[in-house]
Amino acid sequence: MRLDSAQTEADTALLQLGRRLRADGYRFTCVTPATHALNNARPGAERAHNLRDVFGWSRPFAPSLVCVDELQQLRQAGVLNEEPGGLLRSNVRWSSLDDLLLVHSAYPTEAADAVFFGPDSYRFAQVIHDHLQRHPTRVQHAVDIGCGSGIGALLIARAAQHAQVSAVDINPRALRYTAINAALAGVGNLSVEPSDLLDGLAGNFDLIVANPPYMLDVGQRTYRHGGGALGAELSLRIVEQARERLSPGGSLLLYTGVAIVEGRDALLEAVRLRLAGPRWSWVYREIDPDVFGEQLGEPGYQQVERIAAVALTVTRNG
Repeated sequence: MRLDSAQTEADTALLQLGRRLRADGYRFTCVTPATHALNNARPGAERAHNLRDVFGWSRPFAPSLVCVDELQQLRQAGVLNEEPGGLLRSNVRWSSLDDLLLVHSAYPTEAADAVFFGPDSYRFAQVIHDHLQRHPTRVQHAVDIGCGSGIGALLIARAAQHAQVSAVDINPRALRYTAINAALAGVGNLSVEPSDLLDGLAGNFDLIVANPPYMLDVGQRTYRHGGGALGAELSLRIVEQARERLSPGGSLLLYTGVAIVEGRDALLEAVRLRLAGPRWSWVYREIDPDVFGEQLGEPGYQQVERIAAVALTVTRNG
């Protein structure tokens, strides 16, 4: 994918920075916010000492730490903050997944339009990879709902190079970063489009993937707030819309999280009602029984025992 003429100089500068980092062998595995905070609180982590500190750990850095070209690209991209003591801080991170390098928002992700990438993204990628390995059905038209950094759409576009892959999101910053990440990956069969779930798209799909936010977030940040009862509303909306837009034999892959209260999985119960009948075959499984434990101290979670990461696979029969 190329950045078209509608893209700004800032996006081109970010793309050039990504290419430079990749050529230099830069790699970073993105962690949970809690783990990130612990790492940054350690003695000696008050400021950056290398590029992983700058673009992975989001630590303030001296201008002399990065080369002149990288500093210029950061300025052109408009992603530099001035810090006390003449230091700077990058507003973006770069994280790696296998041979992919992806730009996303810096830590901490406090802005309403932050673009998140982290452990959920790695688990989501594994769900997609496993499905494509087990079901080599030819994919002609696929969509990544709420694409964020675009990892779902990128994986499908690279695995099915003949397919038309759409990456959709309501967050303009997510669409920008997805376009940059697609251009950096060199994929030519991926398009980015603004859409509230599938409302702005026409036609049916052979493969629909989604990794929606699933927390109850007081600030209702787009990348984090799932809405409804303990963050499940958005996941259920995706199931309802996707089941009506699957081609015969097509599949929905939903990776999400669920708040478990007194051993009860309310999302599973709601999914069971929505997928009753012979039109659908589906499998629901826990990927990780305990994620984001720090969320249990937040308002609304007083009765929640744990938050589980789950994967739902729905296939339209016939």
